[in-house]
Amino acid sequence: MENISNTTNLNVRVDSNLKKESDALFKKLGLNMSTAINMFLTKCVNTSSIPFEISAPKPSRSLKKALKEAEDITSGRIDSKGYHNVREMFEDILDEN
Repeated sequence: MENISNTTNLNVRVDSNLKKESDALFKKLGLNMSTAINMFLTKCVNTSSIPFEISAPKPSRSLKKALKEAEDITSGRIDSKGYHNVREMFEDILDEN
């Protein structure tokens, strides 16, 4: 068992809903937040890794298409109309109808 004089405080900011849900889960598992975090950190140190897969999400085709279009607009390959404010944009949209 760890000696209380050998511990340190760790302040972490988390989403309030995530904290509530994880507190409830850990309670069902017979743990508290401190024990769960210590288990996670111990596993990281023992394996020299994060104990789950971390990967970048693969963008969808529609996202890739939108990013390409945005790049083409930014580079000037596609002409686009800009607005200085939302009112100007809505006036233009309503005038087209």
